[in-house]
Amino acid sequence: MIKHADISTEELKKHFKNKDICFGGNARLKIFGLLTCRSGKRMKKENRVFFRSVEEALQHGYRPCGHCLKTAYQQWIYSTPR
Repeated sequence: MIKHADISTEELKKHFKNKDICFGGNARLKIFGLLTCRSGKRMKKENRVFFRSVEEALQHGYRPCGHCLKTAYQQWIYSTPR
């Protein structure tokens, strides 16, 4: 997990170019999704985090986004205990 506030713009561009970062998330809401998702576009820099894989995001306790990862979100909803 990489926090957006802790990384420089040049390093972030390098990670994007090398395809090291595949998913983005909201640290406060504990949600992750695709980098192209419309929900994540209007997020504050201090709330944004980046992940290399789905497994890494789930390991940190984040849930899938309901917009861009709809099937993963539905699986998560039905698998969580109530």
